[in-house]
Amino acid sequence: MAIGSQGKPSHLTRIAFGVGGIADGVKNNGFDYFLLFYYSQVLGVSASLVAAALFIALIVDAVSDPVVGYWSDNFRTRLGRRHPFMYASMVPVAIAYFFAWNPPAGMEGNDLFGWLVALTICVRLLFTIYEVPQNALAAELTSDYDARTSLMSYRYFFAWVGGLSIQIALLALLLRPTEADPSGFFNKDGWHTYGLWAAIVIFLAVLATTAGTHSHIPHLKSPPPQRTLTVGRIFKEILETVSNPSFRALFLATLFGLLATGISASLNQYINGLFWGFTTDQTALLTVAVYISAVIALIVAPLVGKTLGKKRGAIIVGLLAFTIAPAPVLARVLGIMPPNGTDLLFNIVITITVFDVALIIATQMLMGSMIADIVEDSELQTGRRSEGIFFAGISFIRKLAQGSGVMLAAIVLSVASITPGMRPGNVPEAQLQMLGIGYAVSLLSIWMLMIFCVSFYRISREGHEANLRALAERAGTIGPNPHSD
Repeated sequence: MAIGSQGKPSHLTRIAFGVGGIADGVKNNGFDYFLLFYYSQVLGVSASLVAAALFIALIVDAVSDPVVGYWSDNFRTRLGRRHPFMYASMVPVAIAYFFAWNPPAGMEGNDLFGWLVALTICVRLLFTIYEVPQNALAAELTSDYDARTSLMSYRYFFAWVGGLSIQIALLALLLRPTEADPSGFFNKDGWHTYGLWAAIVIFLAVLATTAGTHSHIPHLKSPPPQRTLTVGRIFKEILETVSNPSFRALFLATLFGLLATGISASLNQYINGLFWGFTTDQTALLTVAVYISAVIALIVAPLVGKTLGKKRGAIIVGLLAFTIAPAPVLARVLGIMPPNGTDLLFNIVITITVFDVALIIATQMLMGSMIADIVEDSELQTGRRSEGIFFAGISFIRKLAQGSGVMLAAIVLSVASITPGMRPGNVPEAQLQMLGIGYAVSLLSIWMLMIFCVSFYRISREGHEANLRALAERAGTIGPNPHSD
């Protein structure tokens, strides 16, 4: 088995690394797709207060992400730089996620605001301690241009599969319709059980990826030489690192891309349940269909990366994906979609969803791999490998964008006058039209800004290979092709 930064990781290594994405997929699925709906519609907390709770948690993230990234880049133990953080987060992150969905009995409505703030901070902080070092392994397990795309493709694949699986379990098994609640969305016991199941899956995923990549510790990159570190020097090095032009391009692209994702995810249940009038069973079928999307993306992303290059591939695939995504909603607003409750409507939506989500996932895979390629480009400029800082920056902007997406989603709901407790079939048509317009226009506009930012990324296949040669020459180790097994 080829290991270390010079070889191409085996399939077993790619799976072990990729499985770590399940934990992120479960957490992101819950926080992005259901947290706003659960706390506002089911528990009665004002949607604006839920958004405020997420924003407060971002203040903590603003400090924790770069600190954890820099800390893991410079950490010195016999377990290496990354794995101690991953092992330490394993149990606490699962416990925190469980309690996010199991608030104290008797606490209701806006009284839950303080609880939500505390648990959101705990979950996000603990996931930072796990997620940033685990993501950083992508740039250490291999330096190969295409192998990195494969590594990140596995991670995104498992993230989507993990998130989809727990969502299907929630919709199909736990939120069962009753005579009093035909939609099934207001079953509190089902939500509580979801918290337990999701926490167990998160724990097992973190354990699997940490243990599965443990054998690579001796072959991973060493921390930089010991030096006297002051607060001023730490922040100077962080700022020097993130000033890389290609990182700035991806940083902004990720901001806009995930801002759109946050809007889409937060409004997903409103679009499916209120706008389209789908039942939980139909929503579960839509979710199951996305398994096909994840498989398609796992095949498409590496092929596109090899044939078109990562930057060009991300732009072309992204443009196609992001123009298709809001099309059905805009078509309904224009009156050219079948009426709600018909099989034809559901078949159209599910078909478009499968192919569009596959393109969106493929775009995410390519952009994730592009982050890893910045490491060597930055190392040439600064003399330091800063995998942790780069992935911490993307981690932070992901949380900022998705949290901001929830706030923008709350604004869309407010403008459309969608209030807590509204049930499918009872929302006036004018409000549904406004919901659809706000959803589609906001997504299309922000996604186009993302593609514009990606166009400023500078590292091509040839540029990456030139960076590897320059680093080898600097280290006096120039010799075999760095991409050979």
